[in-house]
Amino acid sequence: MTKNSCLAALLAIVFFAGMAQAYTREEVIKRGFVLCGVSTGSPGFSSVDALGKWTGLDVDICRAVAAATLGDAKKVECIPLAENESFTALLTGKIDILSRHSTWTFTRDSALPIHFAGISYYDGQGVLISKKLNIQHLADLRQVKLCSPVDTDFEPHIIDYLTRNNIEYSIVPYDTVDLAVKGFDREDCDMLTMQQSQLYGIRLGLANPDGAQVLPEVIAKDPLGPVVRQGDDTWLNIVRWSLYAMVNSEELGITSGNLDEMKLSDILAVKRLLGREGAGGRGIGLKNDWALQIIRQVGNYGEVFERNVGSMSVLKIERGMNNLWTRGGLQYAPPLQ
Repeated sequence: MTKNSCLAALLAIVFFAGMAQAYTREEVIKRGFVLCGVSTGSPGFSSVDALGKWTGLDVDICRAVAAATLGDAKKVECIPLAENESFTALLTGKIDILSRHSTWTFTRDSALPIHFAGISYYDGQGVLISKKLNIQHLADLRQVKLCSPVDTDFEPHIIDYLTRNNIEYSIVPYDTVDLAVKGFDREDCDMLTMQQSQLYGIRLGLANPDGAQVLPEVIAKDPLGPVVRQGDDTWLNIVRWSLYAMVNSEELGITSGNLDEMKLSDILAVKRLLGREGAGGRGIGLKNDWALQIIRQVGNYGEVFERNVGSMSVLKIERGMNNLWTRGGLQYAPPLQ
């Protein structure tokens, strides 16, 4: 199915389904858990162990929403979704949040009745390349063979880059991303291209991880974040401010480890975040300690990043653009006031 036909199918679903689950908060409370749409397996973002436990940055976004809404971060059911079924699952009410490596684009934002609640991870399209080419930067390339899944958003960007930089290329097409990865692992080609966050995990799964490297260049923007349906502003605000609470918490120096100490702080911004002063949770239908529960049970943004994809993880991804704005990054949250 082409991208245009996928979009047409989604619009048809919207027409017949209407605005399903318009009052999501009430449905979640009645059900007793959050239905979280995640990828079928992406190291550091959403992966499941032998006991059925899901972990990852995308999973923690849903855990934060559960902590805020239900007071318990464990009350999440993860629904693994392939790329071509993710937005359908959201629009038909199968899930409450899509937290699945979803890139915020103009087409998705304007053509579908969805809202991106924020940017949980600033990503970019990069390349995984065989070390046999003996290069350190894309600009050093002269000729390359690309393993490429058909009908993805990644291929046009890499073709544009290679053409503009006079790099000779040939394409080995594959029906799916998984098949393209296997082709790269068999050395049918020299390069894979997709979101850098995915490439780090793919490299670790290769038969010879040391034989490939993720180059530093980013050739296209890929802002990723949780997605909800239009028509339910309360739920949109809950998801959005659950993310912002984690970012603000890191900026204020509040962690899951020092929370009890910080509860006694006289700093106005801290008191507002922890529900001791200000509007609390009234505006979004939550208890006043909603942000406190997120920090206690899930952690601030820095804690979530480091344990899932950063220095405490096998991926060892540097904060880079995902650092706080006060440290040269792009993570910036509006204040709670």
